[in-house]
Amino acid sequence: MELKEVLQVMEQLAPLSLAESWDNVGLLVEPSKSRPVKTVLLTNDLTEAVMEEAETISCDLIISYHPPLFRPIKRLVQKDWKQRLAIRAVEAGIAIFSPHTSWDSVKGGVNDWLVGGLGSGRVSVLSQALGGATHSHKLEFMVRSTDELNAVMEELRACDGGTTLQHSVSRPDNSGLHVSVTCSDSALTPSVQTLLRHAAPSQSLSILKLEKPPLPGHGQGRLSVLDQPVTVATAIQKMKSHLGLSHLRLALGLGQTLESSVCTVAVCAGSGASVLNAVKADLYITGEMSHHEVLDAVAKGTSVLLSDHSNSERGFLAVFRERLAVRLPDSVTVVVSKADRDPLEVV
Repeated sequence: MELKEVLQVMEQLAPLSLAESWDNVGLLVEPSKSRPVKTVLLTNDLTEAVMEEAETISCDLIISYHPPLFRPIKRLVQKDWKQRLAIRAVEAGIAIFSPHTSWDSVKGGVNDWLVGGLGSGRVSVLSQALGGATHSHKLEFMVRSTDELNAVMEELRACDGGTTLQHSVSRPDNSGLHVSVTCSDSALTPSVQTLLRHAAPSQSLSILKLEKPPLPGHGQGRLSVLDQPVTVATAIQKMKSHLGLSHLRLALGLGQTLESSVCTVAVCAGSGASVLNAVKADLYITGEMSHHEVLDAVAKGTSVLLSDHSNSERGFLAVFRERLAVRLPDSVTVVVSKADRDPLEVV
C-alpha cells in the first residue's frame, strides 16, 4: 500500500483540520524514495528505544501521537536527540506521521476513550471544535437595477481571486434590489473598496462577520454526567484498570472523602488544566497539572486524579490499531510499540 493511501485513511479517521492551531501534525518525515507500506508502528512518543524497535521490525511508517518535530529547526545535527531520530528515519526510509490533537478532538478519539473509563454517561465537549469556513464575511447592500447588479458582481468576482462568490438577491420593496454577498478574508478589503465606488451600494453597505459552525461531538476535553455515580475510591480503581496502571495520584477536593459521590467527571488527556479550568465537576481526570492548578481545583471542591502525561493517552493506541487495521489490506501489519512508555514511574 502506498504511503499516500495510508495517509488518506488516517485523514478519514481523524481529519487534521481538527488539530489545534499551535500543533504540528501530519506527515513530518517523508523518505525520498517511496516504498510500499507493509508495517506501521503506533507509539505515543518517538524515543531512541522506539526507533530501535521500528528498525528491528523493518517498519515503513511510524505513527507517533506526539510530534517528535515540533519547534522550527535550522539544522539537523547529532547533538539534539529529536534531530538524531529524524536523521535515522530518513536514512532508514521510515516515514513519520503525527496526529496529536486531532486524535484528542475527534469524536470517539482519545478524550472519549478516557472518559469512558468511568462508564457510560451523558457526554459533552468542553472546548467545541469549529468547522472551516471558506467565506468569513457577509456584505449586504442595495443596487438600483439588474444592470447595476451585474456590473458590481463582475467587479467583486475579480476581487475574490477568481473564486465563486456566494450571493443572493431579493426585492423587498420598490426601492431596488437587496444583495447579500459572502467573501473570504483576503477579498474583504478590495470588495469593500469596489462597493464604495458605486453610489447605491456605498450608501447602503453593511458588513457582518460570519462565525465558524460548530462540529458536534468534536473538540478538546469531555464532561460526562455519569449514568451510575460512583465513589471517589471506585473511580480510582476503574481508572487504574482502564489505564493499566497500578498507581495514580489523587488530590481530594475540599470537603471530599474517598466515599464522596462522583456524579460528573471532566477529562482532558495529557496536560489538561487549560481545558479543565473553570469547569464545574466532581472529579477532574488528566495526565498532569501544576501544583497551583491542583490547589485551585481542590479549593473549589473538585477532586483531581493524575496519571502522568502520556499514561492518559497511551491506552488509546490499542483502540486505534483496530480501527486502522480493518481499513488497510491484509498486506499491511499494524503494531503497537512495546518500547513506548511514560518516562516517569513510581519508585
